[in-house]
Amino acid sequence: MIPIQKVKEIISKHSLLEKELSSGKISKDDFAFKSKEYSDLNEIISTAKEFENFEKNKNELENMINDEKNETEIKSIANEELKQLQIKYDINVKKLKLFLLPKDEADTKNAMIEIRAGTGGLEASLFASDLFKMYEKISNKKKWSLEIISISKSEAGGLKEVICSIKGKNIYSSLKYESGVHRVQRVPQTETQGRVHTSAATVAVLPEAEEVDIKIEEKDLRIDVFRSSGPGGQSVNTTDSAVRITHIPTGIVVSQQDEKSQIRNREKGLKILRSRIYEMERQKRDDQRSKDRKSKIGSGDRSERIRTYNFPQGRVTDHRINMTIHKLDQFMEGEIFDNMIENLSLHAQEEELKNLN
Repeated sequence: MIPIQKVKEIISKHSLLEKELSSGKISKDDFAFKSKEYSDLNEIISTAKEFENFEKNKNELENMINDEKNETEIKSIANEELKQLQIKYDINVKKLKLFLLPKDEADTKNAMIEIRAGTGGLEASLFASDLFKMYEKISNKKKWSLEIISISKSEAGGLKEVICSIKGKNIYSSLKYESGVHRVQRVPQTETQGRVHTSAATVAVLPEAEEVDIKIEEKDLRIDVFRSSGPGGQSVNTTDSAVRITHIPTGIVVSQQDEKSQIRNREKGLKILRSRIYEMERQKRDDQRSKDRKSKIGSGDRSERIRTYNFPQGRVTDHRINMTIHKLDQFMEGEIFDNMIENLSLHAQEEELKNLN
């Protein structure tokens, strides 16, 4: 049950913000913040008011039904209205519960996505490349901006590792359920017997942290420079442009060598470092709130097998919600990705709602 006091607070806050915003007496910075808050409340205010008036409206209809002076037709109409009122009330309760769920402050942020080849040798690196292409196609369709931060290629066009930044609207909330082990089952091009092999790649999605989110002190960094190297260890640059950054308090190490400029490699390295520190802090807070994070979708556990891509049978299965889509080709093209994400998001909300009951 939702406390009526919580709903009254929503209505009161909406009214107060409306008065403040129309007064013209608040600063520019406060105006932007309060406008956002007012806009968020606008989405739920009519629901909140209906919820607040439910008991009053219910009592009035029940009185009409129980009043012996009223004709049968009036009682019948009141009875039907009472049924509709109860249906609307149940819908409103669910909407309010969702609105009152704790908000993930990172949902509106851009995302840093890291894809690494796992078990399976060359085939795993080819699958890592396929996953990267899938996210690239999704970004193009949604008009998100994707920038490669770091990339390490393997033979035959595969990827050992790729780190990229994706910018747009509410990126992290759209991609956070992708973290984990992605398993592929297919016949490798090098397989002469036609046998199906299983390999895997890991995906980690981190909220992209800005300098205002994570302040990194120079004294907490150890920065080593070295020459960039390509496949087989041969020198790529004649200058020490590659950078290895160690964050001493956390022990997190980031290496960056894609750029010819040491300054650019340092900038990109710090970008990755900030996001990893930010995610570490978020996980600490989440662990304190819940000792059972692994049971939650979107926990970011990279060791958890979350999805299987079965090419011979043309299907993709998400193991967290037991959802199978028999259109693997379209899924890899980013065509029906939203369908999977919507179901994952809905399931996560339902799990959180159970905890509120």
